[in-house]
Amino acid sequence: MAKRRKVGNLLALAVLSTVAQRPMHPYEVMSLLRARDKDADMEIKLGSLYTVMRNLARHGFVEVAGTTREGARPERTVYRITEAGRAEMVDWVRELVSTPQPEPRRFRAGLSVLAAVGPEEGAALLRQRLELLERECGARRESLARDVLAVPRLFLVEDEYELAAHEAEAAWVRSLLDELTSGTFPGLAEWRRWKATGEMSPELAELAERGHEE
Repeated sequence: MAKRRKVGNLLALAVLSTVAQRPMHPYEVMSLLRARDKDADMEIKLGSLYTVMRNLARHGFVEVAGTTREGARPERTVYRITEAGRAEMVDWVRELVSTPQPEPRRFRAGLSVLAAVGPEEGAALLRQRLELLERECGARRESLARDVLAVPRLFLVEDEYELAAHEAEAAWVRSLLDELTSGTFPGLAEWRRWKATGEMSPELAELAERGHEE
């Protein structure tokens, strides 16, 4: 079951995952999220982002690291993630990746910061999700098989869609899990090193900064 979080919208998770890389001011966070196409998952407006940042700071998940000024622009406050913020981010990723929820974007949001938990735990979380999905698919198949005997198919197509969507997700999760457990997923050593040390290689950091801008 999803937790009731102190700052519960997915923009907050995106902000935490961004300032986890290095201290940033909100405008820089917004620019980087847009460069990574995060605005395809959620609405990213500067006013909303400032509100989220203030709420994160109020609950101790980020803190002021200093200020910066560029040319004649107003001074900007730079924020960094706290240990409590890192713990919240990792716990949130665990929830989003391991437990199916009605909103598909929640899973996508969790996958986008899967690096926070490392490949071994990531595989365990995906395995947990797959078990729940397979159980759900089985229950939906049984229900559909019963209903089709008494209800015209015209009134069951939405149930067929839900089953097909769950089966497709389960197949994709199973494929990703196979790559992680077999060691064929690209960049596993770098991922493990980043998780163990908390430091990105310069090459990976550059790719993370660029996002999808190319």
